[in-house]
Amino acid sequence: MNATLPDVPEVRVVGLPQLTSGFDLVHRLDLEMHLKVHGPLAPLGGEQLAELAEGVALRGRGGAGFPFGRKLRAVAKSAIRRGVRPVVVVNGSEGEPACRKDTVLLCRAPHLMLDGALLAAEALGARTLVIGVTRDSTEASVREALAERGLTDRRGRALRARVVRTPERMVSGEASALIRAANGGPPLPPGRRVRASDSGVGNAPTLLSNTETYAQLAIAARLGAQRYGNTGIPGEPGTLMLTVSGSVARPMVLEVPSGVPLRYVLELCGAPQVPQGVLTGGYHGSWIDAVAAHGAVVSREALAAAGGALGAGALLPIGTDTCPLGESLRVAHWLAAETAGQCGPCRLGLPAAAAGLSDVLGGGGRTALEALRQVTQAVRGRGACKHPDGSVRFLLSALNAFTDDLAAHVLSGGCGRPTAGVLPLPSPGQRDEGVPSGERLAVDWTLCEGHGLCAGVVPELIRLGPDGYPALADTPVPVHLRGLAQRAVRRCPALALRLDRDAAEPEQRTAPIRRALGRN
Repeated sequence: MNATLPDVPEVRVVGLPQLTSGFDLVHRLDLEMHLKVHGPLAPLGGEQLAELAEGVALRGRGGAGFPFGRKLRAVAKSAIRRGVRPVVVVNGSEGEPACRKDTVLLCRAPHLMLDGALLAAEALGARTLVIGVTRDSTEASVREALAERGLTDRRGRALRARVVRTPERMVSGEASALIRAANGGPPLPPGRRVRASDSGVGNAPTLLSNTETYAQLAIAARLGAQRYGNTGIPGEPGTLMLTVSGSVARPMVLEVPSGVPLRYVLELCGAPQVPQGVLTGGYHGSWIDAVAAHGAVVSREALAAAGGALGAGALLPIGTDTCPLGESLRVAHWLAAETAGQCGPCRLGLPAAAAGLSDVLGGGGRTALEALRQVTQAVRGRGACKHPDGSVRFLLSALNAFTDDLAAHVLSGGCGRPTAGVLPLPSPGQRDEGVPSGERLAVDWTLCEGHGLCAGVVPELIRLGPDGYPALADTPVPVHLRGLAQRAVRRCPALALRLDRDAAEPEQRTAPIRRALGRN
């Protein structure tokens, strides 16, 4: 089983709608309907807009949660110091399989996002607006919305607006990757960290924030700080957009006031009454166990206190009929394949971490668990972008949240439950460079002589074990690594490595096979 989310899932609201106002009337709010539902919007000066953002404690809704008002002031200060016009960028590049909230906003309420972005552009004196998207549906909706407002990328316009399409990959949604794509480069993090507020699109100071952030800014500008603060909890007023999937009867996107009980949100989606645990914040977030999930409320501070994260607003409960560590292993392999390939901790460390977890689940015992912890420690804090840290955070939180299952695997050889595949991952055939190709590497152990050449060709999928023999990632070969996998097969001098069509049931893990052959 490979769970996937629909492109634009069902949408529900708890309490009074703000971002989703009008969704009960039409599927997509064009400009005319948008103005009927939300009303006109008066421009604000730069200081007014910054004070509004600070008054409603608006933070980025893409995962990092940086204060929007502080970001706005930093861009304005940099633009004044350098004497150049800043650029406004909307990050709608939603490349994580468990996230759909920004897709919903871009497809169904694109003018709300444009309202917020244009407010910021007017306040900063920007003359360029860039909107990053990842899907056909979001690109079409945004282009239609720009046309409805008469916004184009033609020279001579007071504001030039353009759409940048990025691949549906985890790393393509990072801010630096979108800026690099907008500058005509590959949609990958550049390998060095430069603040966008100092130098971004066209080397100009750049205000970059997530789709929901700009939409929330537009709501706050219409309501004012006081009315906006009447919804939600005092420290984090307003509503939140959440994507709920995993072991649920109805995957959906919800708009909820901050502070709503987590268990209530999960019940609305048909989650198990007592889930094994809940992944909070998506695949760069953290697992929390059933006890923590039962008492948690949905807010950035409350989820962090419970050991979780709000992140990009993805919530994924899992039931008791699947192995939580097996589910985490599927995602860990996908995260390893999503590497930009630009630094060792990501290109080599993440495949090693995924393989280490596979060894733990395959019966490697305490030795395998200690080796896994050493690998994750070596990766943390050393990557050129945030992908390695986020992936390690996800993996380590699984070990901490599911201690009983971990003990069963380490001490008893397994927990006795299958891996049902309830966490959404891309399916073969999707337009995504990180999706499986439908093939899997395999070794004929009667021929393998442990030359190790294959591990040097495609370390994302093959590493050498302590005995010098290859250990294969227990995952289908991603599309963007298929060429390297074929090269590794051709370079095997013993003709032991091959590419097989991926069967419904995964092949046996390499560790048990090697032990059965006496190669420990």
